[in-house]
Amino acid sequence: MSAGTVVIVGGTQGLGRMLAEQFAAAGSHVVITGRDQARSQTIANQISPTTRAVALDLTQPHTINTALQNITNVDHVVLAAIERDSNSVREYNIDRAIRLATLKLVGYTEVLHTLHQAMHSTSSVLLFGGLAKDRPYPGSTTVTAVNGAVTTMVRTLATELAPVRVNALHPGIVGDSPAWEDNTEMLQAVINRTPTGRLITMNQVTQAAMLLLQNDAINGVNLNVDGGWIIN
Repeated sequence: MSAGTVVIVGGTQGLGRMLAEQFAAAGSHVVITGRDQARSQTIANQISPTTRAVALDLTQPHTINTALQNITNVDHVVLAAIERDSNSVREYNIDRAIRLATLKLVGYTEVLHTLHQAMHSTSSVLLFGGLAKDRPYPGSTTVTAVNGAVTTMVRTLATELAPVRVNALHPGIVGDSPAWEDNTEMLQAVINRTPTGRLITMNQVTQAAMLLLQNDAINGVNLNVDGGWIIN
């Protein structure tokens, strides 16, 4: 049987790109998405000669079906696209809140609505959430809400898409992510509250993602990857 297709929404950078590189190296047909077609295709070419790029904006869900409708034989779907929104109740930006909620809730679901007929009985889906669902911080009003919603999406999607498996990954603070490189004091505080005594790495998160995608016995799971970070 020929290798199937792996669709990585948000595969142009970070954890999405790392997963794209691993699947491409293993011989899968990889499709990555990003908002800009030219930039996305440049990155696709860097990943492998056969990796394909598709322009996709999850905040514009009515355009998703057209962008993805020609993809077939889907083994795995990874929904890794994120945005960081600092928003609070006292100083609430409605447009930013709508944008993030649309991206993660409506956009994620519309991707699966579009691709579900291209999946098969052993396909799998991985959603990316985050530990703001359990650990709110100043400005995380919308981020905490949508990541909390991801935990319930996993259960309903696993039911509705069965036998396709659906899981979610919720990383903690990733020590080697460029997003945190200027926050030394905060990173040390996290280390001090983590039983392993160290931050998680992008490679460790990627390993956890591959487990959820490839282990046929894991379904409907929300997996925290955080080294046991203590909440209180």
